[in-house]
Amino acid sequence: MTGGGRLTIETARDTLEGGRPAVAITVRDTGTGMPPEVVARAFEPFFTTKPQGRGTGLGLSQVYGFVTQSGGTVRIDSAPGLGTAVVLVLPVHDGAAPVEATGRGRLPTQVPERGRRTVLVVEDDALVRSASAETIGELGYRTLTAADGQAALACLDNDRDVAVLFTDVVMPGLDGPSLAAEARRRRPGLKVVFATGHGREGEDGPRPAPGETVLRKPFTIEDLAAALEAENRAQASV
Repeated sequence: MTGGGRLTIETARDTLEGGRPAVAITVRDTGTGMPPEVVARAFEPFFTTKPQGRGTGLGLSQVYGFVTQSGGTVRIDSAPGLGTAVVLVLPVHDGAAPVEATGRGRLPTQVPERGRRTVLVVEDDALVRSASAETIGELGYRTLTAADGQAALACLDNDRDVAVLFTDVVMPGLDGPSLAAEARRRRPGLKVVFATGHGREGEDGPRPAPGETVLRKPFTIEDLAAALEAENRAQASV
């Protein structure tokens, strides 16, 4: 609501599938609203309509993950010029066994162990770094994190178990492609997955080499899992 407005939080009794008791929490604003194509992608990790530096696109993704992992549902009701309402429906705790979470774009309760393979996550944005590492960990990998290229190289020197380098492309100091080149010099055969944002790389900016695995934000959890699994299989065959 860049021009001001009213934010309303409402609660009400509700039910989930199977008649389970629940509480609905609705957060409603009088802002500009969203068209259907934006609503359809609003829960995707890293998706944002804000300009660079004004948002990571992780807020609603984290809300979605929290609600669905808690056994609830969440939806967005919005239209241009009519504001937005986000409705969270959460189960009422009654002491029973926890409900298995299901939902679009989320992870199964049981995930396979990936042979304890380690992924080094390199990202200068602390929130994005934390969210990426958490998601990769939920996919069954052991994770390490580094805030820049030099810290990543130190991790590689100190931990010989790193099998995949998952790095942002544009970073202060040592950028992603330069980091990958130096990492492979020190660790021949190391697998690399690059992540790149909306228009962050200009025509003269750093670019991964042709043939490299590149995930373009916003990417889905399924995209991330497939990219890591492909590199994991390639590493295992070396």
